[in-house]
Amino acid sequence: MSTGIEYSPRPRRGVFAALKDPFVDLGGVVLRSFETLGDMTLFAWQTIRWLVARLPSRDSLYSNMYQIGVMSLPVVALTGTFIGMVLAVQSYSQFRAFGLETQLGGVINRTMFRELGPVLAATMLAGRVGSAMAAELGTMRVTEQIDALSSMGANPIQYLVVPRFLSCLLLIPSLTIMAVFMGVVGGAAYCVFLLDIDVHHYSANSKTYVETWDLIYGVIKSIFFGATIGLVSCYRGFHCKAGAEGVGQAATSAFVQSFVVIIVLDLFLSIMLDNIYSYLWPTSPMLLNG
Repeated sequence: MSTGIEYSPRPRRGVFAALKDPFVDLGGVVLRSFETLGDMTLFAWQTIRWLVARLPSRDSLYSNMYQIGVMSLPVVALTGTFIGMVLAVQSYSQFRAFGLETQLGGVINRTMFRELGPVLAATMLAGRVGSAMAAELGTMRVTEQIDALSSMGANPIQYLVVPRFLSCLLLIPSLTIMAVFMGVVGGAAYCVFLLDIDVHHYSANSKTYVETWDLIYGVIKSIFFGATIGLVSCYRGFHCKAGAEGVGQAATSAFVQSFVVIIVLDLFLSIMLDNIYSYLWPTSPMLLNG
Protein backbone atom coordinates (compact mmCIF):
# COMPACT_ATOMS: atom_id res chain seq x y z
CA MET A 1 0.00 0.00 0.00
CA SER A 2 1.38 3.35 -0.98
CA THR A 3 1.65 5.96 1.77
CA GLY A 4 1.65 8.83 -0.68
CA ILE A 5 5.08 9.98 0.43
CA GLU A 6 7.82 10.04 -2.17
CA TYR A 7 11.35 9.57 -0.97
CA SER A 8 14.03 11.31 -2.98
CA PRO A 9 17.42 9.59 -3.10
CA ARG A 10 20.15 11.13 -0.92
CA PRO A 11 22.62 13.12 -2.96
CA ARG A 12 25.92 11.35 -3.33
CA ARG A 13 28.80 12.98 -1.60
CA GLY A 14 32.21 13.23 -3.11
CA VAL A 15 35.43 12.00 -1.56
CA PHE A 16 36.61 15.53 -0.81
CA ALA A 17 33.35 16.39 0.95
CA ALA A 18 33.64 13.29 3.14
CA LEU A 19 37.25 14.14 4.00
CA LYS A 20 36.31 17.72 4.80
CA ASP A 21 33.93 16.89 7.67
CA PRO A 22 36.58 15.77 10.20
CA PHE A 23 38.59 18.91 9.57
CA VAL A 24 35.46 21.05 10.02
CA ASP A 25 34.71 19.27 13.32
CA LEU A 26 38.31 19.65 14.45
CA GLY A 27 38.23 23.35 13.58
CA GLY A 28 35.06 23.77 15.63
CA VAL A 29 36.66 22.09 18.64
CA VAL A 30 39.75 24.29 18.37
CA LEU A 31 37.66 27.47 18.09
CA ARG A 32 35.51 26.50 21.07
CA SER A 33 38.64 25.69 23.09
CA PHE A 34 40.15 29.10 22.39
CA GLU A 35 36.81 30.75 23.18
CA THR A 36 36.63 28.95 26.54
CA LEU A 37 40.26 29.82 27.29
CA GLY A 38 39.56 33.49 26.58
CA ASP A 39 36.45 33.45 28.80
CA MET A 40 38.37 31.80 31.63
CA THR A 41 41.16 34.36 31.32
CA LEU A 42 38.67 37.22 31.61
CA PHE A 43 36.98 35.45 34.53
CA ALA A 44 40.35 35.08 36.30
CA TRP A 45 41.20 38.72 35.66
CA GLN A 46 37.88 39.91 37.12
CA THR A 47 38.38 37.67 40.17
CA ILE A 48 41.88 39.00 40.85
CA ARG A 49 40.73 42.59 40.25
CA TRP A 50 37.95 42.27 42.81
CA LEU A 51 40.29 40.48 45.23
CA VAL A 52 42.68 43.42 45.10
CA ALA A 53 39.93 46.07 45.18
CA ARG A 54 37.94 44.72 48.13
CA LEU A 55 38.49 41.77 50.44
CA PRO A 56 35.47 39.53 51.16
CA SER A 57 33.63 39.78 54.47
CA ARG A 58 35.10 37.90 57.42
CA ASP A 59 32.03 35.68 57.90
CA SER A 60 31.94 34.63 54.25
CA LEU A 61 35.67 33.92 54.19
CA TYR A 62 35.65 31.91 57.44
CA SER A 63 32.67 29.84 56.30
CA ASN A 64 34.40 28.91 53.04
CA MET A 65 37.71 28.25 54.76
CA TYR A 66 36.00 25.86 57.16
CA GLN A 67 34.31 23.95 54.35
CA ILE A 68 37.39 23.89 52.11
CA GLY A 69 40.17 23.42 54.66
CA VAL A 70 38.94 21.89 57.90
CA MET A 71 36.46 19.47 56.32
CA SER A 72 39.11 18.27 53.85
CA LEU A 73 41.73 17.43 56.48
CA PRO A 74 40.54 13.87 57.33
CA VAL A 75 40.44 12.63 53.73
CA VAL A 76 43.78 14.27 52.88
CA ALA A 77 45.44 12.77 55.97
CA LEU A 78 44.03 9.30 55.32
CA THR A 79 45.02 9.19 51.64
CA GLY A 80 48.45 10.64 52.43
CA THR A 81 49.12 7.85 54.94
CA PHE A 82 48.26 5.09 52.51
CA ILE A 83 50.19 6.69 49.63
CA GLY A 84 53.32 6.68 51.81
CA MET A 85 52.77 2.98 52.58
CA VAL A 86 52.19 2.14 48.91
CA LEU A 87 55.45 3.89 48.01
CA ALA A 88 57.27 1.69 50.54
CA VAL A 89 55.65 -1.47 49.16
CA GLN A 90 56.43 -0.66 45.53
CA SER A 91 60.03 0.47 46.14
CA TYR A 92 61.21 -2.10 48.69
CA SER A 93 61.88 -5.06 46.37
CA GLN A 94 63.89 -2.97 43.90
CA PHE A 95 66.00 -1.32 46.56
CA ARG A 96 66.54 -4.59 48.41
CA ALA A 97 67.91 -6.19 45.23
CA PHE A 98 70.77 -3.66 45.34
CA GLY A 99 71.14 -3.73 49.13
CA LEU A 100 69.86 -0.15 49.42
CA GLU A 101 66.70 -0.66 51.45
CA THR A 102 67.89 1.83 54.08
CA GLN A 103 67.72 4.53 51.37
CA LEU A 104 63.95 4.15 51.19
CA GLY A 105 63.49 6.95 53.70
CA GLY A 106 65.10 9.49 51.39
CA VAL A 107 63.15 8.31 48.35
CA ILE A 108 59.75 8.17 50.05
CA ASN A 109 60.14 11.49 51.83
CA ARG A 110 61.49 13.37 48.83
CA THR A 111 58.75 12.00 46.58
CA MET A 112 56.07 12.99 49.09
CA PHE A 113 57.53 16.48 49.58
CA ARG A 114 58.00 17.31 45.91
CA GLU A 115 55.34 15.43 43.94
CA LEU A 116 52.80 13.23 45.62
CA GLY A 117 51.99 15.53 48.54
CA PRO A 118 51.01 18.58 46.44
CA VAL A 119 49.29 16.56 43.69
CA LEU A 120 47.42 14.36 46.18
CA ALA A 121 46.14 17.32 48.20
CA ALA A 122 45.11 19.14 45.02
CA THR A 123 43.32 16.08 43.65
CA MET A 124 41.40 15.59 46.88
CA LEU A 125 40.50 19.29 46.95
CA ALA A 126 39.35 19.26 43.32
CA GLY A 127 37.23 16.17 43.88
CA ARG A 128 35.67 17.09 47.20
CA VAL A 129 35.54 20.90 47.09
CA GLY A 130 35.84 21.87 43.42
CA SER A 131 32.92 19.73 42.30
CA ALA A 132 30.80 20.95 45.22
CA MET A 133 31.59 24.60 44.42
CA ALA A 134 30.67 24.11 40.75
CA ALA A 135 27.41 22.36 41.68
CA GLU A 136 26.51 25.03 44.25
CA LEU A 137 27.17 27.95 41.90
CA GLY A 138 25.53 26.06 39.03
CA THR A 139 22.38 25.60 41.08
CA MET A 140 22.40 29.31 41.88
CA ARG A 141 22.75 30.05 38.15
CA VAL A 142 19.89 27.69 37.21
CA THR A 143 17.57 29.09 39.88
CA GLU A 144 18.51 32.66 38.80
CA GLN A 145 19.93 33.61 42.19
CA ILE A 146 23.07 34.96 40.51
CA ASP A 147 20.92 37.10 38.18
CA ALA A 148 18.96 38.36 41.20
CA LEU A 149 22.22 39.32 42.90
CA SER A 150 23.26 41.30 39.83
CA SER A 151 19.87 43.02 39.62
CA MET A 152 20.32 44.26 43.21
CA GLY A 153 23.53 46.02 42.21
CA ALA A 154 25.95 43.52 43.74
CA ASN A 155 28.77 41.93 41.78
CA PRO A 156 28.43 38.10 41.84
CA ILE A 157 32.15 37.59 41.36
CA GLN A 158 32.95 39.68 44.41
CA TYR A 159 30.38 37.98 46.65
CA LEU A 160 30.50 34.40 45.36
CA VAL A 161 33.83 33.77 43.64
CA VAL A 162 36.41 35.78 45.58
CA PRO A 163 35.78 34.11 49.01
CA ARG A 164 36.00 30.62 47.46
CA PHE A 165 39.08 31.46 45.39
CA LEU A 166 40.87 33.04 48.36
CA SER A 167 40.02 30.10 50.63
CA CYS A 168 41.48 27.62 48.12
CA LEU A 169 44.59 29.77 47.75
CA LEU A 170 45.21 30.13 51.50
CA LEU A 171 44.41 26.64 52.71
CA ILE A 172 45.89 24.28 50.12
CA PRO A 173 49.47 24.78 51.47
CA SER A 174 48.24 23.53 54.87
CA LEU A 175 46.52 20.55 53.26
CA THR A 176 49.68 19.79 51.30
CA ILE A 177 51.82 19.85 54.44
CA MET A 178 49.33 17.51 56.12
CA ALA A 179 49.42 15.09 53.15
CA VAL A 180 53.23 15.15 53.16
CA PHE A 181 53.47 14.62 56.92
CA MET A 182 51.08 11.69 56.95
CA GLY A 183 52.77 10.15 53.89
CA VAL A 184 56.16 10.38 55.59
CA VAL A 185 54.76 8.87 58.80
CA GLY A 186 52.93 6.10 56.91
CA GLY A 187 55.99 5.19 54.83
CA ALA A 188 58.28 5.19 57.88
CA ALA A 189 55.87 3.05 59.91
CA TYR A 190 55.57 0.47 57.14
CA CYS A 191 59.35 0.32 56.56
CA VAL A 192 60.29 0.09 60.24
CA PHE A 193 57.52 -2.10 61.67
CA LEU A 194 56.60 -4.34 58.72
CA LEU A 195 59.74 -4.43 56.54
CA ASP A 196 62.06 -4.40 59.59
CA ILE A 197 64.41 -1.73 58.22
CA ASP A 198 66.87 -0.32 60.73
CA VAL A 199 65.45 2.86 62.28
CA HIS A 200 68.80 4.61 62.65
CA HIS A 201 69.84 4.28 58.99
CA TYR A 202 66.32 5.04 57.74
CA SER A 203 66.21 8.26 59.76
CA ALA A 204 69.76 9.25 58.82
CA ASN A 205 69.09 8.89 55.10
CA SER A 206 65.81 10.74 55.42
CA LYS A 207 67.59 13.72 56.99
CA THR A 208 70.45 13.64 54.48
CA TYR A 209 68.41 13.71 51.28
CA VAL A 210 65.47 15.91 52.29
CA GLU A 211 66.05 19.64 52.58
CA THR A 212 64.03 22.74 53.39
CA TRP A 213 63.88 23.42 49.67
CA ASP A 214 61.83 20.26 49.17
CA LEU A 215 59.10 21.64 51.44
CA ILE A 216 59.20 25.03 49.67
CA TYR A 217 59.07 23.15 46.36
CA GLY A 218 55.78 21.45 47.26
CA VAL A 219 54.21 24.54 48.82
CA ILE A 220 54.92 26.67 45.71
CA LYS A 221 53.26 24.04 43.55
CA SER A 222 50.26 23.85 45.86
CA ILE A 223 49.57 27.59 45.58
CA PHE A 224 49.26 27.30 41.80
CA PHE A 225 47.10 24.19 42.18
CA GLY A 226 44.76 25.91 44.64
CA ALA A 227 44.31 28.93 42.37
CA THR A 228 43.52 26.59 39.46
CA ILE A 229 40.89 24.66 41.44
CA GLY A 230 39.19 27.85 42.64
CA LEU A 231 39.05 29.52 39.23
CA VAL A 232 38.07 26.48 37.14
CA SER A 233 35.38 25.30 39.57
CA CYS A 234 33.79 28.73 39.96
CA TYR A 235 33.94 29.34 36.20
CA ARG A 236 32.17 26.04 35.49
CA GLY A 237 29.49 26.85 38.06
CA PHE A 238 28.94 30.34 36.64
CA HIS A 239 28.55 28.99 33.09
CA CYS A 240 26.31 26.06 34.03
CA LYS A 241 23.65 24.94 31.56
CA ALA A 242 20.00 24.74 32.52
CA GLY A 243 18.55 21.81 34.45
CA ALA A 244 19.85 19.12 36.74
CA GLU A 245 21.89 17.63 33.89
CA GLY A 246 23.67 20.95 33.40
CA VAL A 247 24.58 21.12 37.09
CA GLY A 248 25.95 17.57 36.96
CA GLN A 249 28.00 18.37 33.86
CA ALA A 250 29.39 21.49 35.53
CA ALA A 251 30.52 19.49 38.59
CA THR A 252 32.13 16.80 36.42
CA SER A 253 33.83 19.32 34.13
CA ALA A 254 35.17 21.22 37.15
CA PHE A 255 36.98 18.12 38.47
CA VAL A 256 38.22 16.84 35.10
CA GLN A 257 39.52 20.19 33.87
CA SER A 258 41.08 21.05 37.23
CA PHE A 259 42.88 17.70 37.33
CA VAL A 260 44.18 18.04 33.77
CA VAL A 261 45.46 21.56 34.40
CA ILE A 262 47.07 20.43 37.68
CA ILE A 263 49.00 17.66 35.91
CA VAL A 264 50.17 20.00 33.15
CA LEU A 265 51.16 22.67 35.67
CA ASP A 266 53.00 20.04 37.72
CA LEU A 267 55.25 19.25 34.76
CA PHE A 268 56.16 22.85 33.98
CA LEU A 269 56.55 23.84 37.64
CA SER A 270 58.83 20.84 38.22
CA ILE A 271 61.06 21.86 35.30
CA MET A 272 61.16 25.48 36.46
CA LEU A 273 61.85 24.70 40.13
CA ASP A 274 64.50 22.08 39.29
CA ASN A 275 66.33 24.62 37.13
CA ILE A 276 66.16 27.20 39.91
CA TYR A 277 67.52 24.65 42.40
CA SER A 278 70.34 23.58 40.07
CA TYR A 279 71.29 27.22 39.55
CA LEU A 280 71.28 28.10 43.26
CA TRP A 281 72.76 24.85 44.63
CA PRO A 282 74.74 23.08 41.87
CA THR A 283 76.30 20.55 44.31
CA SER A 284 73.44 18.88 46.19
CA PRO A 285 73.30 15.42 47.83
CA MET A 286 72.05 12.81 45.36
CA LEU A 287 70.00 9.73 46.11
CA LEU A 288 71.45 6.26 45.57
CA ASN A 289 75.08 7.20 46.10
CA GLY A 290 75.50 4.07 48.17
